[in-house]
Amino acid sequence: MNTEILPADSPHSIARAFEILQAGGLVAMPTDTVYGVGALAFDAQAVERIYEAKNRPNEKAIPILLGDVDDLFSVAASVPEMGLVLAGRFWPGPLTLLLPKHPSLPEGISNLPTVGVRLPDHAVARALLQAAGPMAVTSANLSGLPSTTFAGEVLAQLGGRIPLILDGGRTLGGIPSTVVDCTGADPKILRQGPISRDEILKALGLEV
Repeated sequence: MNTEILPADSPHSIARAFEILQAGGLVAMPTDTVYGVGALAFDAQAVERIYEAKNRPNEKAIPILLGDVDDLFSVAASVPEMGLVLAGRFWPGPLTLLLPKHPSLPEGISNLPTVGVRLPDHAVARALLQAAGPMAVTSANLSGLPSTTFAGEVLAQLGGRIPLILDGGRTLGGIPSTVVDCTGADPKILRQGPISRDEILKALGLEV
């Protein structure tokens, strides 16, 4: 497979990426944390291609990125109050919320009853997500290798495995998002990222 690299600011880049996604292909793109590689969230075969391209173990769930908060209820079966509060405070941004999974999502997204959901704060990612709808997106690297922060790193790891990389320059975050489980009575920090535990608790009016 030939891997095409398009400047993200090209007037045809989003249309080209959407074309590939609709055909069941994968696209790598910059986000506000690291580069991600993704497929349309409701395309089961395309989601499986993410695992193949990354050599990713099938038991590892893939998060979903949204272009608009209104898409949240298409991928989550329900959204607890704490999830709504945290989304309102930190989205768009480097916060992934673990929520009850919508039954219409492919099983390949997660073999658990939950799904991670995030609204990234990056113009290129948002433009593609708003055009394509919710996408299953995980870090654009081979499983076990470091996350990628610019297109050249993505090409070095996934070249020949995916059809398109949108080159938006070096990502600013470099650190994967904070992950908060919102399915219990209290928030549970599953991965510490750019947003601290204290910030999460303060947003929810809980004691720090």
